[in-house]
This record gives sequence, C-alpha cells and structure tokens, in this order.
Amino acid sequence: MINKFHTKSVEETERLASRLAEKIDNSKPAFIAMFGDLGVGKTAFVRGLASVLCDSPRVKSPTYTIVNEHKGKKIPFYHFDVYRIEDEDELYSVGFFEYLQKGICVVEWCENILDSIPSDAIRVTIERAEAPEERNITIEGVEL
Repeated sequence: MINKFHTKSVEETERLASRLAEKIDNSKPAFIAMFGDLGVGKTAFVRGLASVLCDSPRVKSPTYTIVNEHKGKKIPFYHFDVYRIEDEDELYSVGFFEYLQKGICVVEWCENILDSIPSDAIRVTIERAEAPEERNITIEGVEL
C-alpha cells in the first residue's frame, strides 16, 4: 500500500510521523527506511516518530556518529544516518545488522544501502514541494 501526503510545515511533517508511529507495534523490531535529499526534513520526521516511541525524544541527526540510541517506551529506538556509508562492510563494522534484531531502526539515506533494507521495511520518501516549508511525503508498507 502506498500513502501520499502533502505537509505545509515542519510541525505537520512531525505530526504525520507521529501518526505513523502509532501504527508501529513498538514491542518488536521494525525498520523504517528514509529517502530524500539533503534538508528535506528526514530528521524532523524522525522527531515525530520518537515523540510517540521514545521516553525522552531529543532527536538530532547522527551524521557523524552513524547511530544515536534512544530509550524506547518498550524497546530501543535507533536513529541511523548512513550518508557516509560506502559499502556493506562499513555497515557490519558499526554493528548495523545486530541493531535490526534489537529495536526500532529508523535509517536516513537508505539510497546508500538499498541491498541491506529488510523486505518488510516501511519506506518513507520526502520531497520538496513548491513552497519552502511544504513537503510531499510517500509512506509505503503500512496503511495510514
């Protein structure tokens, strides 16, 4: 199933992500694959997810650390940024595949790891719209 949305602000983007988070069974591992250009609002979307799935959702981009670990309400919440990942060996070196078994993984820049995305992943694509704060968002793999 493919869901298409148009948001008009960062706050609307975060609220849409909160709606998605409410559909996720946060008692078992899940994978959310994020796609989109630099500055389109992927981290804002992750903030919306974390507002529902985490105890203290202080989200910032893990660009240089690769992964930020958060205390989830039921299971851990992992926020990845794989922008600088060049191959599967680098994913192994940061323990990426072990995280998949332990919690909810939200991964920005999945364009860089297409072969490593689980088949049951929820896919979120964010694109700029005409106005500066507006976004077109496509969510696949779950009905909203």
